[in-house]
Amino acid sequence: MFQATRRRLAIWYTAVTAVLLLLFASGVYLYVRSTLVERIDDTLNHVVEIVERSLVIEPVNGEPEKLRINVEASFRNNANTVEDDHIDLEWFSPTGDLIWSTFSEPLNIPIHSNRTGETVHVFKQDRWTNSKTQNSALTNQDSGLLLRQVTQRVEFGRQVLGYLRVSHPWFEVTKPSRQLIFDLALGTGLMVISVAASGWFLSGKAMEPVGESYQRLKQFTADASHELRSPITLIQTNVQVALADLELTETEATTSSNYRQQLKVVERLTQRLGKLVNDLLFLARQDGGVSRDGFSSCPLDALLMDVVEEQQLVATEKAITLNLHLIDPVDSETSPELLEHWFTLVGNWDQLVRLFTNLIGNALHYTPAGGAVNVELVRVDRVRYNTSQLQIKVSDTGIGIPAEALPRLFDRFYRVDPARTHKSGNVGKDNATGSGLGLAIAQAIVEHHQGNIQVESTVGNGTTFIVTLPITLES
Repeated sequence: MFQATRRRLAIWYTAVTAVLLLLFASGVYLYVRSTLVERIDDTLNHVVEIVERSLVIEPVNGEPEKLRINVEASFRNNANTVEDDHIDLEWFSPTGDLIWSTFSEPLNIPIHSNRTGETVHVFKQDRWTNSKTQNSALTNQDSGLLLRQVTQRVEFGRQVLGYLRVSHPWFEVTKPSRQLIFDLALGTGLMVISVAASGWFLSGKAMEPVGESYQRLKQFTADASHELRSPITLIQTNVQVALADLELTETEATTSSNYRQQLKVVERLTQRLGKLVNDLLFLARQDGGVSRDGFSSCPLDALLMDVVEEQQLVATEKAITLNLHLIDPVDSETSPELLEHWFTLVGNWDQLVRLFTNLIGNALHYTPAGGAVNVELVRVDRVRYNTSQLQIKVSDTGIGIPAEALPRLFDRFYRVDPARTHKSGNVGKDNATGSGLGLAIAQAIVEHHQGNIQVESTVGNGTTFIVTLPITLES
């Protein structure tokens, strides 16, 4: 699926770029071609002006009212001046008859005045060369010749003296045009290949986070299925046993007590399943970007006192020392209002209770009897950034966490124990979620409050969770 998506992205990227390159190449080609045509037309018009100035006009039979062009005197030197540019001249009488030409053979093209330039196709020419240059490069027996021509009507007063037609071979446009087409095609092809390769690479880079998200989703689905399957299977087993007992021993006195005990197991498993579903729903809402409608001023010192008081029973049963340390403000702080709200932040009370219940519960869960769990609250003022934060440390003297497990510690359903089982005889097990979601929920709550959570741990020496929460949330 990802390879197909990557392939489609690369194809679309290449196709769009190829279309843009083709449009650009077409624009360049049309611009260059029109420039070449304009250049030839300008050259032809310039030749016309030069020839017009060199025409020798004389009266006919001594009558000043009748004039004619002396062809020999007018075009004697013109042929030599135009041979280097492959320009041919034709002189026509006022009636359109060809009188003089530099072509070896007449073109048999009707004469008409045109100063803007036109392209003509000369058919059935067995051989055409410039009579002055003897240029045989324009030989074409099949398709004829292409010429660019400008025709000028020469007048003196109201009398038409004749027509001057100047021709230029069209290959001066077609030859560089073909070369330009080849160069543009080659360049466009190489660019498309390069874009295809880079598109394939970039689409792979773009698909990497999608692939990682998909893998996490697969892992999440597998873990959720595993966690949901166990209580559901146990519920089904207990219900089946209870029904079987009712059918086989309806008259026995012990049936009622066994039935009641099995239903209690079903109730406990159902509660566990409901808690798991609630945790998943909470994480889904956090991922969806829920609003902060439930946020208000929360005195964090009072909140931690309540949580520690609730966990004291578990700590006492396990013979663990649970302490709360509130770091007092510095003596230089004298503002009564600030001192009164020294540990107050903006947040959701219920979520913060859940956060620290999870952290302290985990600390008690993995701390052996005779150990200690310390909770420390301190306010940190960042003068440089003009912000204040509350830092909470939950430290224990428990079994610790391996270094290789720390990067995945906050992943959903992740447990350090690969067997995914709780230690037997652990009194604090009821305080843990039992599903591997406790730390994931803790991280989601911290991020929802625009804070961060870190963990430091050494195997055999205990673990410390450091939660930093801003006093005021950024809008």
